[in-house]
Amino acid sequence: MRIGVLALQGAFREHIMMLEALDVTAVAVRLPEQLGDLNGLIIPGGESTAIGKLMETYEFYEPIKQQHGAGMAVWGTCAGAILVAREVLDAVPGQRSLELMDIVVRRNAFGRQVDSFEADLSLAHLGEDYRGVFIRAPWIESVGDGVEVLGEHEGVAIAARQGQLLATVFHPELTGDPRVHRYFIEHVVSS
Repeated sequence: MRIGVLALQGAFREHIMMLEALDVTAVAVRLPEQLGDLNGLIIPGGESTAIGKLMETYEFYEPIKQQHGAGMAVWGTCAGAILVAREVLDAVPGQRSLELMDIVVRRNAFGRQVDSFEADLSLAHLGEDYRGVFIRAPWIESVGDGVEVLGEHEGVAIAARQGQLLATVFHPELTGDPRVHRYFIEHVVSS
């Protein structure tokens, strides 16, 4: 199994280390040509407008959509959740998303950088006591039919799955806890 991590900006190194700890071949994806033989792709947290502009510059939008259509699973964490969403509220003018997942996200919904926090979460299929790291996090405002909400915090959705798509608004790669990465590999990629 080969899982790519979009390595344009953000916390891609931490995702790669988590995947390697699970004995998965991790690929730092810097060019669209690297998508062809991947079983899954993680779009990391970082700055959604910066990642989006780099995706535009390196022409990632259509290849990611095409590879997902051909069976490649996609997981967006924090900024990545914004980039996989069908609709983005409070988007910067001209900001694009991949429009893959039937969710509406609100950018920076939990506040600015100084409002970053950690919280104990209960996530479906993973159990309780998962420590979530929220950094300038969005939240999932609404979900469409066929989207399973996997977790909430303070009454709003913070993790969701739709077929071979996963979105988390927190940063599982910063916790040292491999459960979300294992869920992605065993249930989302392998579905």
